[in-house]
Amino acid sequence: MIAALAAISFFAGFVDSIAGGGGLLTVPALLLAGLSPAGAIATNKVQGAFAAASATYTFGRRGMIEWRKAWAFTVVAFISGVAGALCVRFLPRSVLEMLIPVLLIAIAFYFALSRKVKDEDAHARMTALAFGFTAPVAVGFYDGIFGPGAGSFYMLAFVTLLGYGVVRATAHTKLLNLASNLGSLLLYAATGAVVWPLGLVMAAASFLGAQVGARLAMRLGSRLIRPLLVLVSAAMALRLLFDPANPWRQMLSEEASRTLSALF
Repeated sequence: MIAALAAISFFAGFVDSIAGGGGLLTVPALLLAGLSPAGAIATNKVQGAFAAASATYTFGRRGMIEWRKAWAFTVVAFISGVAGALCVRFLPRSVLEMLIPVLLIAIAFYFALSRKVKDEDAHARMTALAFGFTAPVAVGFYDGIFGPGAGSFYMLAFVTLLGYGVVRATAHTKLLNLASNLGSLLLYAATGAVVWPLGLVMAAASFLGAQVGARLAMRLGSRLIRPLLVLVSAAMALRLLFDPANPWRQMLSEEASRTLSALF
């Protein structure tokens, strides 16, 4: 079981370092391994943080991260991740479960069809100060409270609001992912929800996978990042929609039952 989780984590780290969404693989694997939903989400934060740290280190060494601007975004994302984890018991999860798949599908279409998604930087639509008080706050908070698709949301913000090219946006996304992951992980660890032996084994594997993914992302640029981001966003949306507990599925089932009752 541990070997299987390590193998899954390696691939999850690879995917995470490029397009995010590694939790789409690791959380179900942890649930199949017998962890509770809370334990699976908390333990997954360990491997997610290590994968993000690995990719951030690799991108940073190549000069892809603008540290003078990014450190402020990082602090905001960290604090927002802590706030999200603190509020996880109080905010209605059903609202997120209805909204997030729709947003992920919209992101998939945007990155698939938009001509603005390329390796070169474009004109920024807002200042760094305005960006720092909006995108890292919203996405960091979401990452702490729920998580799936946070990397896609960070990417969309950097590309559309700051005009970053795809590779540069990916590099900064990994840094902010690391910050919000660490923020929520610290809180989950304090509550004793993390299964550390499994988490650390998966973290080591995801660290290596992220090294491979980050290097490929820098070498191939939008030729790799763009299609993988579209694929991962669509897969996450479908995974959420096909969950039996998802409100969309329940609404459609109820509507279908009412229709059949009216007909027969």
